[in-house]
Amino acid sequence: MTTPVLHQLSVLVLNRHWLAIDAATPADAFLHLASGSARALRIEDEVMEPLDWDDWLALGPGSRSVGTPRGRVRIPSVIVLTRFERVPMHLPGFGFEGLWVRDGGRCQYTGRRLARHEADIDHVVPRSRGGIDTWENCVLSDKRVNRRKGARTPEEAGLKLLKRPTAPSPVPKVARLRNLWSVPEWRHFIDLPVEESSGREGSSRNDSTHRTSEDRLNQTGSSVVRALD
Repeated sequence: MTTPVLHQLSVLVLNRHWLAIDAATPADAFLHLASGSARALRIEDEVMEPLDWDDWLALGPGSRSVGTPRGRVRIPSVIVLTRFERVPMHLPGFGFEGLWVRDGGRCQYTGRRLARHEADIDHVVPRSRGGIDTWENCVLSDKRVNRRKGARTPEEAGLKLLKRPTAPSPVPKVARLRNLWSVPEWRHFIDLPVEESSGREGSSRNDSTHRTSEDRLNQTGSSVVRALD
């Protein structure tokens, strides 16, 4: 189902210091502009001009616009809040998703990159022996490794953690933003996915190195699983 233009998260929101903090829909952006709590950025090449609501309306429709009782109104790509100056932080919630992100989708015993259906949550100190659900006692694990570890500690099972599990630190909310609608003006304020612009030879070399590392980790993971059998 297609998302209506007014409800797409296609407007980047900056705080009063021009730091990206969030994404908003055009509907919310228009409310900010009409109330005076934000100004819209007119961006042409590298020139940026913040405009109040009336000045923005005077620009007329651009490449992105919506119809209103007052005629077509240009949709801003970026707005700047006039008073808000904080940088909101995000703390991942504890659970599978949070552990997946913290541990980079890798088994914390073998280092192997896992598909989601291959991953499980392992309690370093098993729950049957008093282990609790905390960041410090839970890691992402290959299901096969977790099943064979059972109610043993890593030491008892002959396993070694890649690193000591800890609670993740809060990160700026903007780190989770994705330019889902490929708005080019966002590139001035947040990092966009990098195009594959390197030469084929360099790309092949990097891919080969990456595959070699992955193969080595996968072999290590398979060896660990066999050793636990």
